[in-house]
Amino acid sequence: MTNIKEYQDKDGNTLFQFQLYLGTDPLTGKKKRTTRRGFKTQKEARLALSRLEIQLQKGELNSMANQNSTFNEVYDLWFTQYKQTVKESTWVTTERIFRLHITPVFGDYRISKITIRHCQQAINDWFNAGLSKYHTFLNYVGKVLDFAINIGLISYNPAKRVIVPKNKNDRSRDNLENYYSKDELKHFFECLQDDDNAPQAYPFFRLLAFSGMRKGEALALTWKDINFRDNTISINKTQSRGDNAKLVIQSPKTRRSNRNISIDPTTVSVLHHWQIEQRKLLLQLGFNVNQKESYVFTNERGEMLQPSKPRKWLEHTLNRYDLKHVTVHAFRHTYATLAFESGSSVKAVQEQLGHSSYNTTLDIYTAVTKPVKNETSNRLAKYVNF
Repeated sequence: MTNIKEYQDKDGNTLFQFQLYLGTDPLTGKKKRTTRRGFKTQKEARLALSRLEIQLQKGELNSMANQNSTFNEVYDLWFTQYKQTVKESTWVTTERIFRLHITPVFGDYRISKITIRHCQQAINDWFNAGLSKYHTFLNYVGKVLDFAINIGLISYNPAKRVIVPKNKNDRSRDNLENYYSKDELKHFFECLQDDDNAPQAYPFFRLLAFSGMRKGEALALTWKDINFRDNTISINKTQSRGDNAKLVIQSPKTRRSNRNISIDPTTVSVLHHWQIEQRKLLLQLGFNVNQKESYVFTNERGEMLQPSKPRKWLEHTLNRYDLKHVTVHAFRHTYATLAFESGSSVKAVQEQLGHSSYNTTLDIYTAVTKPVKNETSNRLAKYVNF
């Protein structure tokens, strides 16, 4: 039974108050109470209490309490469920996106008060700030609001009713230039062979360029994954960042990313040579590693390389020899582009790259190079013959 209590205000007047228990909030798991004060008589307080108790029996007060939940409270509950459905590296990235970009904007808003205008302003601000993942930010906001709909806090999702800004510069086109032509790739490896980092950097970038492997897949590779007899590599894991920025080994990006790929005999020979050199270097430093279980690319203690190391190798070579600046991921682009140029089918390239859809292969990697453009024009002219 709820008690009505006396208290003194700042002027010394006697007033009455009560606190009504509403139950446990299904959103946060916390006990919810509402306090009413300022009544001049006990009878006035009793009447107000009776009205609230009737509302509580009808479920009206719990509904009002839930609707007062903030975006942060709903996000916390959604994220608890979300973590159970994705890899550690994925939820770590998602948590960082919310912490840096989303909760500073929406965190303190009452979930029931978020409007289309709020969502529109948010994505406009992200876009105008030059943040390339503004679409992703809005999608995540939408996921939390969809969750709020599912648990009965709101009736519609305002994030799905905004006008998404479009980047007229089309960054995706710039991404298509992030690769090397055949001649550029050859020159890059000529320079890399003379570089200080050559013993390990050369086989690393050779593997990426001639297999289409992702950087994380290469860094997680062990010697037992390479079949030197059949010229194949089993890609069954990848390196990622986990909680507290620690390195973790987990399954590949998608189901299709778990695959066996073919590599050419020259690349096999380069890897085999590096295997021998690596063992010598580690033995000189006092580390007698198990060749089959050890990583293909390691630091001086035989441990898995940090993901920043290939970028440092690359930047050192590009700057030293004044080469075209590309990213580490460009060697995967290069593989796809040159594979198409050499006449490989979309299906074959898709399988090698581990894409779940051939549309992904086409959308991202069909940067048609000059030789292919010229060949297409020549074929057409020859066909029509006039």
